[in-house]
Amino acid sequence: MTPTSNPDQASEVPSQEEILAASSPWVAVVLNLVPGLGTGYIYQRRWRAYWISSGMATAWFVAGGVLSQNVDEVLMPDLVQQNQLIGLGGLLLLAVVTATEAGLAARRAQPSSRQANP
Repeated sequence: MTPTSNPDQASEVPSQEEILAASSPWVAVVLNLVPGLGTGYIYQRRWRAYWISSGMATAWFVAGGVLSQNVDEVLMPDLVQQNQLIGLGGLLLLAVVTATEAGLAARRAQPSSRQANP
């Protein structure tokens, strides 16, 4: 008997909730914090959340590029530095928010937290 010939084993695909419950909250947090682009969502296989966070990061980059088009680096170095700090702050904020959300989602999905919070 081959492993794929058992119909019960072949049809058992883990659900989204089971995948999320099996993921470690701290790994999801670290993966969302360090690169800051939602890679913790890939780890959790939460594709909608990943694409939303990637879209927000891309929009933030595009907005920064558009707003800095008419800034001369030689004549306005203070404005350039201010724009860079605002851009970095926005990406850090996005990383913190996505990391927090990914960690909380993984923690809520784990069976031990379900028993403690009926």
